[in-house]
Amino acid sequence: MRPPAPFRHESIALPALVERLRDRVGIAIEAIGGGAPEGREVTVRHVHRPGLVLAGYTEHFEHRRVQILGNTECRYLMWLSPEQAAEAFGLLLSFDPPAIVLTAGNRLPDALEALAAEHGVPLFQTPDPTVPFMGLLRDVLEDHFAEQLTVHGSLVDVYGVGLLLTGPAGIGKSEMALDLVERGHRLVADDVVMATRKGDSVVMGAGTTLAEHFMEIRGLGIIDVRAMFGVRAIRFQKRIELVVSIHPWDEDEEYTRIGMVTEMRSILGVDLPLVKLPITPGKNVTVICEVIAMNHLLRHYGNDPAEAFSKRLRERIDTKAGPAMGRGISWFENDIE
Repeated sequence: MRPPAPFRHESIALPALVERLRDRVGIAIEAIGGGAPEGREVTVRHVHRPGLVLAGYTEHFEHRRVQILGNTECRYLMWLSPEQAAEAFGLLLSFDPPAIVLTAGNRLPDALEALAAEHGVPLFQTPDPTVPFMGLLRDVLEDHFAEQLTVHGSLVDVYGVGLLLTGPAGIGKSEMALDLVERGHRLVADDVVMATRKGDSVVMGAGTTLAEHFMEIRGLGIIDVRAMFGVRAIRFQKRIELVVSIHPWDEDEEYTRIGMVTEMRSILGVDLPLVKLPITPGKNVTVICEVIAMNHLLRHYGNDPAEAFSKRLRERIDTKAGPAMGRGISWFENDIE
Protein backbone atom coordinates (compact mmCIF):
# COMPACT_ATOMS: atom_id res chain seq x y z
CA MET A 1 0.00 0.00 0.00
CA ARG A 2 1.36 3.41 -0.94
CA PRO A 3 2.04 5.81 1.96
CA PRO A 4 -0.25 8.85 2.21
CA ALA A 5 0.85 11.88 0.25
CA PRO A 6 1.30 15.32 1.82
CA PHE A 7 -1.49 17.80 1.24
CA ARG A 8 -2.16 21.47 1.82
CA HIS A 9 -5.22 23.73 1.78
CA GLU A 10 -5.56 25.85 -1.34
CA SER A 11 -7.75 28.58 0.17
CA ILE A 12 -9.68 29.73 3.22
CA ALA A 13 -13.05 31.46 3.12
CA LEU A 14 -12.85 35.04 4.35
CA PRO A 15 -15.64 34.62 6.97
CA ALA A 16 -13.85 31.54 8.33
CA LEU A 17 -10.59 33.49 8.57
CA VAL A 18 -12.26 36.31 10.48
CA GLU A 19 -13.96 33.84 12.82
CA ARG A 20 -10.66 32.11 13.48
CA LEU A 21 -9.00 35.43 14.31
CA ARG A 22 -11.77 36.24 16.77
CA ASP A 23 -12.33 32.90 18.46
CA ARG A 24 -8.91 31.26 18.43
CA VAL A 25 -6.54 34.22 18.52
CA GLY A 26 -8.71 36.71 20.40
CA ILE A 27 -8.39 39.59 17.94
CA ALA A 28 -11.15 42.18 18.00
CA ILE A 29 -11.96 42.56 14.31
CA GLU A 30 -15.24 43.67 12.76
CA ALA A 31 -16.64 44.48 9.35
CA ILE A 32 -17.18 48.23 8.83
CA GLY A 33 -18.43 48.31 5.27
CA GLY A 34 -17.37 47.62 1.75
CA GLY A 35 -18.50 44.47 0.01
CA ALA A 36 -19.91 41.37 1.63
CA PRO A 37 -17.25 38.89 2.83
CA GLU A 38 -19.37 35.86 1.89
CA GLY A 39 -18.09 34.09 -1.17
CA ARG A 40 -14.61 35.64 -1.01
CA GLU A 41 -11.50 33.55 -0.35
CA VAL A 42 -7.89 34.10 0.66
CA THR A 43 -5.50 31.97 -1.38
CA VAL A 44 -2.03 33.02 -0.14
CA ARG A 45 -0.44 32.97 3.29
CA HIS A 46 1.25 36.37 3.10
CA VAL A 47 -0.14 39.81 3.95
CA HIS A 48 0.71 43.17 2.41
CA ARG A 49 0.82 46.89 3.17
CA PRO A 50 0.00 48.67 -0.12
CA GLY A 51 1.76 51.96 0.50
CA LEU A 52 3.48 51.99 -2.90
CA VAL A 53 0.21 51.15 -4.66
CA LEU A 54 -1.49 54.12 -3.03
CA ALA A 55 1.41 56.23 -4.29
CA GLY A 56 0.83 54.94 -7.82
CA TYR A 57 3.44 52.20 -8.23
CA THR A 58 1.69 48.91 -9.02
CA GLU A 59 4.40 46.76 -10.61
CA HIS A 60 4.91 43.47 -8.73
CA PHE A 61 1.86 44.20 -6.57
CA GLU A 62 0.53 40.98 -5.04
CA HIS A 63 -3.18 41.76 -5.07
CA ARG A 64 -4.27 38.32 -3.80
CA ARG A 65 -3.00 39.09 -0.30
CA VAL A 66 -5.03 40.61 2.51
CA GLN A 67 -4.20 44.33 2.41
CA ILE A 68 -3.31 46.10 5.67
CA LEU A 69 -3.79 49.86 6.06
CA GLY A 70 -2.02 51.13 9.17
CA ASN A 71 -1.36 54.62 10.49
CA THR A 72 0.96 55.56 7.63
CA GLU A 73 -1.39 54.51 4.82
CA CYS A 74 -4.49 56.00 6.42
CA ARG A 75 -2.81 59.31 7.20
CA TYR A 76 -1.42 59.45 3.70
CA LEU A 77 -4.94 59.14 2.30
CA MET A 78 -6.14 61.84 4.70
CA TRP A 79 -3.25 64.08 3.62
CA LEU A 80 -4.32 63.90 -0.01
CA SER A 81 -7.15 65.97 -1.38
CA PRO A 82 -10.51 64.15 -1.57
CA GLU A 83 -10.09 63.70 -5.32
CA GLN A 84 -6.51 62.40 -5.02
CA ALA A 85 -7.49 60.09 -2.16
CA ALA A 86 -10.35 58.64 -4.20
CA GLU A 87 -8.00 58.08 -7.15
CA ALA A 88 -5.31 56.42 -5.00
CA PHE A 89 -7.77 54.24 -3.09
CA GLY A 90 -9.65 53.41 -6.28
CA LEU A 91 -6.39 52.16 -7.81
CA LEU A 92 -5.99 49.73 -4.91
CA LEU A 93 -9.61 48.60 -5.18
CA SER A 94 -9.29 48.01 -8.93
CA PHE A 95 -7.08 44.98 -8.21
CA ASP A 96 -9.96 43.42 -6.21
CA PRO A 97 -8.00 42.29 -3.13
CA PRO A 98 -9.75 39.70 -0.92
CA ALA A 99 -10.11 42.17 1.97
CA ILE A 100 -8.73 45.38 3.44
CA VAL A 101 -8.09 45.67 7.18
CA LEU A 102 -7.68 49.01 8.93
CA THR A 103 -5.48 48.58 12.02
CA ALA A 104 -4.87 50.70 15.13
CA GLY A 105 -8.50 51.84 15.20
CA ASN A 106 -8.23 53.81 11.96
CA ARG A 107 -11.24 54.68 9.81
CA LEU A 108 -11.53 56.02 6.27
CA PRO A 109 -13.69 58.92 5.13
CA ASP A 110 -17.24 57.95 4.19
CA ALA A 111 -16.53 58.59 0.52
CA LEU A 112 -13.71 56.03 0.47
CA GLU A 113 -15.77 53.44 2.35
CA ALA A 114 -18.56 53.95 -0.18
CA LEU A 115 -15.99 53.46 -2.95
CA ALA A 116 -15.01 50.12 -1.42
CA ALA A 117 -18.68 49.10 -1.40
CA GLU A 118 -18.94 49.96 -5.11
CA HIS A 119 -15.99 47.69 -5.89
CA GLY A 120 -17.31 44.95 -3.58
CA VAL A 121 -14.12 44.80 -1.46
CA PRO A 122 -14.83 44.06 2.24
CA LEU A 123 -13.48 46.50 4.83
CA PHE A 124 -12.53 45.42 8.36
CA GLN A 125 -11.23 47.30 11.35
CA THR A 126 -9.23 46.25 14.41
CA PRO A 127 -7.94 48.29 17.36
CA ASP A 128 -4.74 46.21 17.44
CA PRO A 129 -1.50 47.90 16.34
CA THR A 130 -0.36 47.13 12.82
CA VAL A 131 2.78 45.07 13.41
CA PRO A 132 1.37 42.72 16.11
CA PHE A 133 -1.83 42.24 14.08
CA MET A 134 0.13 41.37 10.94
CA GLY A 135 2.19 38.85 12.91
CA LEU A 136 -0.89 37.10 14.28
CA LEU A 137 -2.67 37.13 10.93
CA ARG A 138 0.41 35.72 9.25
CA ASP A 139 0.63 32.93 11.85
CA VAL A 140 -3.01 31.97 11.29
CA LEU A 141 -2.57 31.91 7.52
CA GLU A 142 0.70 29.96 7.70
CA ASP A 143 -0.94 27.36 9.94
CA HIS A 144 -3.82 26.98 7.49
CA PHE A 145 -1.70 26.78 4.34
CA ALA A 146 1.09 24.67 5.86
CA GLU A 147 1.90 21.31 4.28
CA GLN A 148 0.35 18.42 6.22
CA LEU A 149 0.67 14.65 6.33
CA THR A 150 -1.25 11.91 8.13
CA VAL A 151 1.11 9.54 9.94
CA HIS A 152 0.13 6.18 11.41
CA GLY A 153 1.47 6.10 14.96
CA SER A 154 1.19 7.53 18.45
CA LEU A 155 2.61 10.86 19.59
CA VAL A 156 3.54 11.26 23.27
CA ASP A 157 5.20 14.09 25.17
CA VAL A 158 7.89 12.39 27.26
CA TYR A 159 9.86 14.75 29.51
CA GLY A 160 9.07 17.56 27.07
CA VAL A 161 10.30 15.61 24.04
CA GLY A 162 7.82 14.69 21.32
CA LEU A 163 8.22 10.96 20.61
CA LEU A 164 6.44 9.64 17.52
CA LEU A 165 5.94 5.89 18.00
CA THR A 166 5.66 4.12 14.66
CA GLY A 167 5.52 0.50 13.59
CA PRO A 168 3.31 -2.13 11.97
CA ALA A 169 -0.32 -2.53 13.04
CA GLY A 170 -0.72 -4.58 16.20
CA ILE A 171 2.87 -4.09 17.39
CA GLY A 172 1.70 -2.34 20.57
CA LYS A 173 2.09 1.40 19.90
CA SER A 174 -1.12 2.32 21.70
CA GLU A 175 -0.27 0.11 24.67
CA MET A 176 3.16 1.76 24.93
CA ALA A 177 1.57 5.21 24.74
CA LEU A 178 -0.95 4.24 27.42
CA ASP A 179 1.81 2.95 29.69
CA LEU A 180 3.71 6.22 29.23
CA VAL A 181 0.58 8.18 30.15
CA GLU A 182 0.14 6.04 33.26
CA ARG A 183 3.75 6.91 34.20
CA GLY A 184 2.94 10.63 34.09
CA HIS A 185 3.63 11.58 30.48
CA ARG A 186 1.16 13.22 28.08
CA LEU A 187 -0.69 11.85 25.07
CA VAL A 188 -0.98 14.06 21.99
CA ALA A 189 -2.53 11.69 19.46
CA ASP A 190 -3.05 7.98 18.95
CA ASP A 191 -3.34 5.95 15.76
CA VAL A 192 -3.56 8.97 13.40
CA VAL A 193 -1.16 11.89 13.86
CA MET A 194 -1.60 15.03 11.78
CA ALA A 195 1.92 16.28 11.03
CA THR A 196 2.22 19.92 9.98
CA ARG A 197 5.40 21.58 8.78
CA LYS A 198 6.22 24.90 10.44
CA GLY A 199 9.03 26.84 8.83
CA ASP A 200 12.08 25.01 7.52
CA SER A 201 12.90 22.61 10.35
CA VAL A 202 9.88 22.14 12.63
CA VAL A 203 7.17 19.48 12.34
CA MET A 204 4.21 19.83 14.69
CA GLY A 205 1.93 16.92 15.54
CA ALA A 206 -1.72 16.92 16.61
CA GLY A 207 -4.68 14.60 16.72
CA THR A 208 -7.76 14.67 14.54
CA THR A 209 -10.98 16.42 15.54
CA LEU A 210 -12.78 13.07 15.52
CA ALA A 211 -10.39 10.97 17.59
CA GLU A 212 -9.02 13.68 19.91
CA HIS A 213 -7.65 11.80 22.94
CA PHE A 214 -9.49 8.53 22.52
CA MET A 215 -7.42 5.36 22.22
CA GLU A 216 -8.16 1.92 20.87
CA ILE A 217 -6.67 -0.88 22.95
CA ARG A 218 -6.98 -4.28 21.32
CA GLY A 219 -8.97 -6.63 23.52
CA LEU A 220 -10.35 -3.74 25.57
CA GLY A 221 -11.88 -1.29 23.12
CA ILE A 222 -12.05 2.51 23.12
CA ILE A 223 -10.91 4.46 26.18
CA ASP A 224 -11.02 8.20 26.89
CA VAL A 225 -7.59 9.21 28.18
CA ARG A 226 -8.70 12.70 29.20
CA ALA A 227 -11.65 11.44 31.24
CA MET A 228 -9.66 8.60 32.77
CA PHE A 229 -6.37 10.33 33.66
CA GLY A 230 -7.36 13.99 33.69
CA VAL A 231 -6.23 17.02 31.74
CA ARG A 232 -2.64 16.56 32.94
CA ALA A 233 -2.35 13.49 30.72
CA ILE A 234 -3.03 15.18 27.36
CA ARG A 235 -1.69 17.80 24.99
CA PHE A 236 -3.39 19.12 21.89
CA GLN A 237 -0.19 19.65 19.93
CA LYS A 238 3.54 18.95 20.28
CA ARG A 239 6.62 19.30 18.16
CA ILE A 240 7.78 15.95 16.77
CA GLU A 241 11.45 15.65 17.72
CA LEU A 242 12.20 11.92 17.62
CA VAL A 243 10.81 8.99 15.64
CA VAL A 244 10.85 5.63 17.43
CA SER A 245 10.38 2.76 14.98
CA ILE A 246 9.08 -0.31 16.83
CA HIS A 247 9.36 -3.74 15.23
CA PRO A 248 9.95 -7.37 16.24
CA TRP A 249 13.53 -8.44 16.80
CA ASP A 250 15.19 -9.54 13.57
CA GLU A 251 18.48 -11.43 13.82
CA ASP A 252 19.42 -10.32 10.31
CA GLU A 253 18.91 -6.63 11.14
CA GLU A 254 21.87 -4.51 12.26
CA TYR A 255 21.03 -2.39 15.29
CA THR A 256 22.86 0.55 16.79
CA ARG A 257 25.05 -0.53 19.72
CA ILE A 258 27.01 2.61 20.60
CA GLY A 259 24.98 5.34 18.92
CA MET A 260 27.75 7.14 17.04
CA VAL A 261 25.74 7.21 13.81
CA THR A 262 22.32 8.86 13.94
CA GLU A 263 19.77 7.56 11.48
CA MET A 264 17.17 9.96 10.17
CA ARG A 265 13.62 9.82 8.89
CA SER A 266 12.21 12.53 6.67
CA ILE A 267 8.71 13.84 7.43
CA LEU A 268 7.47 16.62 5.17
CA GLY A 269 11.07 17.25 4.07
CA VAL A 270 12.37 17.67 7.65
CA ASP A 271 14.96 15.12 8.80
CA LEU A 272 14.19 13.81 12.29
CA PRO A 273 16.38 11.48 14.39
CA LEU A 274 15.24 7.86 14.09
CA VAL A 275 15.65 5.22 16.77
CA LYS A 276 15.02 1.60 15.74
CA LEU A 277 13.63 -0.21 18.76
CA PRO A 278 13.41 -4.00 18.41
CA ILE A 279 11.11 -5.67 20.90
CA THR A 280 11.20 -9.12 22.42
CA PRO A 281 9.05 -10.72 25.12
CA GLY A 282 9.88 -9.24 28.51
CA LYS A 283 11.61 -6.10 27.24
CA ASN A 284 10.46 -2.97 29.10
CA VAL A 285 10.00 -0.73 26.09
CA THR A 286 8.28 2.01 28.10
CA VAL A 287 11.37 2.62 30.22
CA ILE A 288 13.48 2.53 27.06
CA CYS A 289 11.27 5.26 25.55
CA GLU A 290 11.86 7.39 28.64
CA VAL A 291 15.61 6.83 28.31
CA ILE A 292 15.43 7.74 24.61
CA ALA A 293 13.81 11.07 25.53
CA MET A 294 16.29 11.81 28.32
CA ASN A 295 19.23 10.88 26.10
CA HIS A 296 17.92 13.30 23.48
CA LEU A 297 17.80 16.04 26.11
CA LEU A 298 21.38 15.27 27.15
CA ARG A 299 22.56 15.56 23.57
CA HIS A 300 20.60 18.77 23.11
CA TYR A 301 22.45 20.31 26.06
CA GLY A 302 25.83 19.14 24.84
CA ASN A 303 26.30 15.84 26.68
CA ASP A 304 26.64 13.00 24.16
CA PRO A 305 27.21 9.67 25.98
CA ALA A 306 28.37 7.89 22.82
CA GLU A 307 30.90 10.63 22.07
CA ALA A 308 32.11 10.66 25.68
CA PHE A 309 32.64 6.88 25.67
CA SER A 310 34.41 7.06 22.30
CA LYS A 311 36.70 9.81 23.62
CA ARG A 312 37.57 7.73 26.68
CA LEU A 313 38.30 4.74 24.45
CA ARG A 314 40.57 6.79 22.16
CA GLU A 315 42.48 8.15 25.15
CA ARG A 316 43.02 4.61 26.47
CA ILE A 317 44.34 3.51 23.08
CA ASP A 318 46.58 6.58 22.64
CA THR A 319 48.16 6.25 26.08
CA LYS A 320 48.59 2.48 25.69
CA ALA A 321 47.32 2.03 29.21
CA GLY A 322 46.83 -1.68 28.89
CA PRO A 323 43.60 -3.67 28.97
CA ALA A 324 40.49 -1.56 29.16
CA MET A 325 38.69 -4.05 31.39
CA GLY A 326 39.38 -3.30 35.04
CA ARG A 327 37.82 -1.96 38.19
CA GLY A 328 36.49 1.57 38.04
CA ILE A 329 38.07 2.32 41.47
CA SER A 330 41.39 1.43 43.04
CA TRP A 331 40.08 0.63 46.53
CA PHE A 332 36.77 0.08 48.31
CA GLU A 333 37.01 2.64 51.15
CA ASN A 334 36.39 -0.11 53.76
CA ASP A 335 32.97 -0.75 52.23
CA ILE A 336 32.84 -4.54 52.40
CA GLU A 337 29.11 -4.89 52.97
